[in-house]
Amino acid sequence: MVDGKQVVTQEFIVKDPSIAGGAPTIKGTRIRVSDIVIEFEYWGKTPDDIIRAHPHLSLAQVHAALAYYYEHVAEIKAEISSNETIVSELKQKLSH
Repeated sequence: MVDGKQVVTQEFIVKDPSIAGGAPTIKGTRIRVSDIVIEFEYWGKTPDDIIRAHPHLSLAQVHAALAYYYEHVAEIKAEISSNETIVSELKQKLSH
């Protein structure tokens, strides 16, 4: 209780070094917050579109991932950028 009010929180986002290299993921899945952000921000999908594409996710989980992103924008953008760099380097190596 805080100031007489019951505070209820539910953990949806976890960081586990054994899953996705420790990147923040939706608890109980291997879906990274950055995966949800890419679908939402880059591909223009709505949260409803995202749960249709990933029926094992709930709308609350998708919104929790987006909330995490908005609280940790620099962290998630750095992860996305790092992944883009890795993909680019792999494409260069494979084209030679």
